[in-house]
This record gives sequence, structure tokens and C-alpha cells, in this order.
Amino acid sequence: MRAKLIAVGERMPAWVAEGFAEYRKRLSHELPLELIELKPGLRGKGRDDARAMQDEGAAILAALPRDIHVIVLDGRGKSWSSEELAVQWDAWRMAGRDLAFLIGGPDGHAPEVLARADQRWSLGPLTLPHMLVRLVLAEQLYRAMTISTGHPYHRA
Repeated sequence: MRAKLIAVGERMPAWVAEGFAEYRKRLSHELPLELIELKPGLRGKGRDDARAMQDEGAAILAALPRDIHVIVLDGRGKSWSSEELAVQWDAWRMAGRDLAFLIGGPDGHAPEVLARADQRWSLGPLTLPHMLVRLVLAEQLYRAMTISTGHPYHRA
């Protein structure tokens, strides 16, 4: 099983990039994780935010391989505890399909992206900067893997 993290936005702050790289390295044997960064749609004075979101959605869908299980990060999605995420981890592994985790732009995901989702995952009720979501996602995937394998990283 392999995974892609497809995210709208470029140039993570150094501290986020370093943290993401650390968890990506820790995951590399169980879940190789490829980061695909997409340019945000144009926003600002005289620009249409809905059009920007639509452009981002088209770019996300174009980056998806054909037969991949899509998990959209969405505030209206399902929240999982770390233990519940470990159960999801096991289900994903048993299914044997590659995974794609999608992080949208500042206005969220286009309706076409949400329609393509196999699952919607919420990291909780907090609003997080989208760059930080990358780090939290990588750490939580690593935590789920360690719970599943009995590694002592997760001590509840």
C-alpha cells in the first residue's frame, strides 16, 4: 500500500516541512507517502473565490490515479480517535488499495472533489492552518500504524 497526500498550497514553513519529513520517514516502510503540492486558485480583489475553488478541485482530480481510495480532509467529515484511526488503518491495509489524502484550499473542497471521496475525515472541530494539517495527518497516520503494530509510541 502506498499513499499520496495531495494538498493545495505550496512552501510549507521550515518547521512544518521538517516535522512532516520526520513522520514521512517513520512511515516509509509501512506506508510510503508522496506529497503532491498544487498551486492555489487565484483569489483577491476582483477575483471569484468559487472559481478559485473550482480550479483547485480540477487540479486535485487530475492528480488522482484511477483506482485509488480517496480520503478527503473535511471539517464536516468523520472524526476518529487515534484508536479508531488504527482500525481504519487496518481496514485500508486489508483492502489493499493505494490511498489518497486530499487537503483543499482556503475555501475547502469543490463539490466534484467531495463527490469523488470514498471517505471524509475531520481532524476535529478546531480550524487548523492547512499547512499544519499536513503535519498532523502524517503524525496521526504514524500513530495509527504504531497502535496497529503494538509499538510503544502511542501510550494512551
